[in-house]
Amino acid sequence: MIGKLTGKVDAVGESHAIIDVHGVGYEVQLSARTLRNLKPGDEVSLTIDTHVREDAIRLFGFQSEVERSWFRSLQTIQGVGSKVALSILGTLAPQDLANAIALQDWGAVEQAQGVGKKLAQRITAELKDKAPALSVAGLHVPSGAGGLPSGAPPAGNAAAEAISALINLGYNPAQASAAIAAAAKELGSDADTARLIRRGLKELAR
Repeated sequence: MIGKLTGKVDAVGESHAIIDVHGVGYEVQLSARTLRNLKPGDEVSLTIDTHVREDAIRLFGFQSEVERSWFRSLQTIQGVGSKVALSILGTLAPQDLANAIALQDWGAVEQAQGVGKKLAQRITAELKDKAPALSVAGLHVPSGAGGLPSGAPPAGNAAAEAISALINLGYNPAQASAAIAAAAKELGSDADTARLIRRGLKELAR
């Protein structure tokens, strides 16, 4: 199974790109958001999700492991296949999708092509418990973790530090992520760690 491709963009289509890896061209399905940032000649490194069927092998490419995790989690929802999952990720960045689910903002998910109101509501409701706890900082925090994983952003990422602090206080990652998502939405992107923690604790106390 192919898990990663590093090479040069050979061509860009409507929903895919051809990635040249040492003379071999791989057709990779990509979200509209990723495709907008690619042009022929670019050097790229993509995380790949390989789908094998009797009649075809399809490669789906992502800019990060977090984005691939969301792609897989979205497809656990009834009515969401690879096309719809890719459409959602083309509309919402992983951080924005994490915020939408933490805040139960199904309207943001509904903006993706192929997603109606009922499906958007199902996605936000079911992924709040099923999906990995993906923080407002775009971190992958495994369920039940006692703190942030290795590879977390450096100190200075206020949202990540605030989530870590709440987890260390005994809240589970999903609760911490949701509380800080709400705090960040209210206080803005310039809020420091201390303010986010205080507002997050108020949110958890409701």
